[in-house]
Amino acid sequence: MIIEDCKLEIFLSTLFFTLLGVTYVKGYDLVKEKSPEHLPQFYLAMATIRMVLVLTVIGLYTWFADNRDDAIQFAIIFIIMYAIMMVVTLSMRH
Repeated sequence: MIIEDCKLEIFLSTLFFTLLGVTYVKGYDLVKEKSPEHLPQFYLAMATIRMVLVLTVIGLYTWFADNRDDAIQFAIIFIIMYAIMMVVTLSMRH
């Protein structure tokens, strides 16, 4: 079963996306308070940073994974979690 084999990876992925989400929300609130005219630049920068971090984590896991099936399963789960994070952050009303 995929879930039973990847418990640590799922936990770490959840922690990773939680930290990214909190960073986004806190940063958004700070930019909105201090310099609201820079919100589009902040969003673009955070979207780029998130994308680069996600691709880096997937790439590193794939590079160091013991077997190909684990790497594919991890990448699929991580991409699904990334998509969910994007939907949640885009749907939030600040």
